[in-house]
Amino acid sequence: MATSAVALLCLAGVNPLVSAAQTKTSAARPSGVAQFKAKVDAALSGARDQKAFWGILIVDRDSGKILYELNADHFFAPASNAKLFVTSFALAALGTDYKYRTTLESETPISTTGELSGDLILVGRGDPDLSNRVFPFDHKPERDGPPEKILGELADAAIAKGLRQIDGDVVADDTYYPYDPYPEGWSEGDIFFSFGAPVDAIVLNDNIVAIDVQSGAHEGDPATLSVTPESALEGFDAQITTSAPGSKADLAVVRQPGPNFILLRGTVPAGGPPTHVELAITQPAEVAGRALKQVLESRGVIVRGTVRVLHSPPPVVDAAGNPGPPDGVRSPEDHTVLAEHFSPPLVESIGLTNKISQNLHAEMYLRELGRQKYGTASTAAGLAVERDFLRTAGIADGDVVLADGSGLAPEDLVTPRAVVTLLRYAITQPWGAAWASTLPISGVDGTLENRFTNAPSLGMMHAKTGSITNVRAVSGYATSAYGASLLFCIMVNANPQHGLDATSTMDAIATAMIDTIRPSSVTANRPKR
Repeated sequence: MATSAVALLCLAGVNPLVSAAQTKTSAARPSGVAQFKAKVDAALSGARDQKAFWGILIVDRDSGKILYELNADHFFAPASNAKLFVTSFALAALGTDYKYRTTLESETPISTTGELSGDLILVGRGDPDLSNRVFPFDHKPERDGPPEKILGELADAAIAKGLRQIDGDVVADDTYYPYDPYPEGWSEGDIFFSFGAPVDAIVLNDNIVAIDVQSGAHEGDPATLSVTPESALEGFDAQITTSAPGSKADLAVVRQPGPNFILLRGTVPAGGPPTHVELAITQPAEVAGRALKQVLESRGVIVRGTVRVLHSPPPVVDAAGNPGPPDGVRSPEDHTVLAEHFSPPLVESIGLTNKISQNLHAEMYLRELGRQKYGTASTAAGLAVERDFLRTAGIADGDVVLADGSGLAPEDLVTPRAVVTLLRYAITQPWGAAWASTLPISGVDGTLENRFTNAPSLGMMHAKTGSITNVRAVSGYATSAYGASLLFCIMVNANPQHGLDATSTMDAIATAMIDTIRPSSVTANRPKR
């Protein structure tokens, strides 16, 4: 049986690897919880794990019976386990088939000679997947064509309607979101790199610029850079020279004054292969506008003007953190739509987000939720809507404290009980099975591709991982080797080893869960630690 088929049966609570004899006798056997507890105690007996703070909750999925808990009502930084909340809520509120719309517009029609007397306007409405990604996600993220692929399709559609010359500017209109690129609490170090890419209503290539640095011929020569997308080249500075052959590449990212505040500097060895670096695009609308202009000109369209950007003011939030009035978004109803693009269905977008733990996309779902409910696409508005969802899911007020959608903010706090409550609620909803299928599969894909690669854990978990400094987490759905359907949350905070030891300990606990727990009516085990 294919691994993907095994994983689908696991979600349904069926383990195809269990024999008929095992199934018949499992109910008469001990539940395995005592054996699991012994394995947890052994896993956490090391000095380093004793110094860290662990939270564990294992629950029977069907009955809700607690099988094991440890610090389940204490707060933990969730890291990317925060995405469980925003992605489930996005599907609940927007629907699995929800699509974003991006358009090319003009204030005047194209003349019979192909001339556009005014501006050509790229209107972004929060599509996180304006890129060359392949959907649906199938075990590994794939790309097809250049990052500007969709911009090229929009340009081709406008050209098909006769566009030959633009007398005005190419305008990138991101007013659908208020201008607030970074959630509160993100550190300065976060915003340099791909995992801290800024939020914008126009996102090109996940707001990431890929840089390949090639050494010069001799020590001391300047290095050369290949940048994708090319339009992002103007968004950062670089000071990189060639070092001696056989030396190691030594690159650093630093902040400098000025609009291009990212400076990439250092050395790469002569004669070595290109060094690959990915940085955040700090001015995404500008980069998308320049990319569109380049795409148009490459197709023979004459652009007389330059590239401009339209931003909305920052969001209004009161002293209590509540969202203010709707955004003052420019109304384009009288515009001529020259081309439009619709995103993949939301469930496919969330599939990518949860599988690879894409921070920017999670932040954009949160903004879209605020936009749909309050008319303002701010983080505060999205969080206000999300709080109502948590109550609907049966999560106690105060058990989830989030400052963003991705889990990057250090202010984020959740309890393991809140996570498991969400998991149990979600799987009972019409969208629940589709959402659960977006979580990484143990040993198969996403952030779990290289973990749990052996039996009995292979393919037996759909779970979201989480990882920031001193924090690790894994939570989701599991089917044990004996057919028990489980909900689980395992978190560790205050781990000074940057997760290396904690991850192996966490995996040992999850493997023990799969290996020992049997279907049973055994009462809850509530250890104290």
